[in-house]
Amino acid sequence: MGAAGDRQNHGKKPCAHLAFLASGAPEAEDSRQRLIEKYGDCPPEEADCIVALGGDGLMLRTLHRFMDAGKPIYGMNRGSVGFLMNQYRETGLRKRIAEAKPSIIHPLLMHAVNVRGDEFSAHAINEVSLLRQTSQIAKLRILVNGQERLPELVTDGVLVSTPAGSTAYNLSANGPILPLDAPLMALTPISAFRPRRWHGALLPDLAKVRIEVLEAAKRPVSVVADHDEFRDLAYVDVVMDHATTLILLHDAGHSLEERILREQFGY
Repeated sequence: MGAAGDRQNHGKKPCAHLAFLASGAPEAEDSRQRLIEKYGDCPPEEADCIVALGGDGLMLRTLHRFMDAGKPIYGMNRGSVGFLMNQYRETGLRKRIAEAKPSIIHPLLMHAVNVRGDEFSAHAINEVSLLRQTSQIAKLRILVNGQERLPELVTDGVLVSTPAGSTAYNLSANGPILPLDAPLMALTPISAFRPRRWHGALLPDLAKVRIEVLEAAKRPVSVVADHDEFRDLAYVDVVMDHATTLILLHDAGHSLEERILREQFGY
């Protein structure tokens, strides 16, 4: 995570030129047309700010698409969940964007190697998750910074989550909610069978996590980085990519940091 000063300065440039993207759902497409008539539209590559209209799925796709652009993304909910989105309103949009609070996110960078020696890399904004491919339970070995920490985890899977993604799949797997500015990653098992009392770990976000697949031919395992999936793993390395910065904008009083904090007191 960036420092407090970085969180205040990112995304504060004027947003004179807006680009509107929609999820493809009829409600989102209708909203996009109305907003274009009101505020104009320009190509995303030339925009000062990108306005995403849809749900959290669209927000993740937009963040991935413009990962290297350094452009702030302001989402408005035209989908179902919308945890990452602002409330939809057509009036005063430029003022809302100008007054919005930027949230700085660094994605995970995954490097995977399958049993044939093929190599794959992908970014994940929420989490990198390893999952058994068949009815055979997975057996995994976990190393942190080159040191073995768990010689054998017998499980349906395991995931590494960012603070921003800690309220998603990680929380559903009974992982901890991390404050947005916490310099941490969550390592969380998915339906672990052995060791039964291991519920995961909190790791510094400078750590390198390696997860090796034991008995890979008999117990095949896939890995998913947000929406990119690779199968028949031999091992995967996961690190936080501090060189890549994503900027989400949220209305004052409804920042992503505040939403994640509220989740810790929800029940």
